[in-house]
Amino acid sequence: MTLTTATAPTTRAFRMKLKPGMVEEYKRRHDELWPDLAAALKQAGIYDYSIFLDEETLHLFAVLKLAPDHTTADLPQQPVMKRWWDYMAELMEVEPGNRPTEWPLQQVFYFA
Repeated sequence: MTLTTATAPTTRAFRMKLKPGMVEEYKRRHDELWPDLAAALKQAGIYDYSIFLDEETLHLFAVLKLAPDHTTADLPQQPVMKRWWDYMAELMEVEPGNRPTEWPLQQVFYFA
């Protein structure tokens, strides 16, 4: 099956940064991801979501896939998303409102 641009999933990647000494707590909180947050992410069209850590720099690298009809632009207004950002703010670099600071990553290679 060939996917057209209109039906093909989108891959998004970005970088975030942890504060020193927060790796284990960050892992613990994600291991206990709230069910209502997981549901909100799925409902917004996010799937196949991974976060990787560079232990030397404390940079987090997130890679996720988005359904063609995703509604991720609506996530920042959802109360569960705001609660999660508040919960995680002490562990990582954040913007005003506690949204994690994100640096977009450009794909330079893909192998299928």
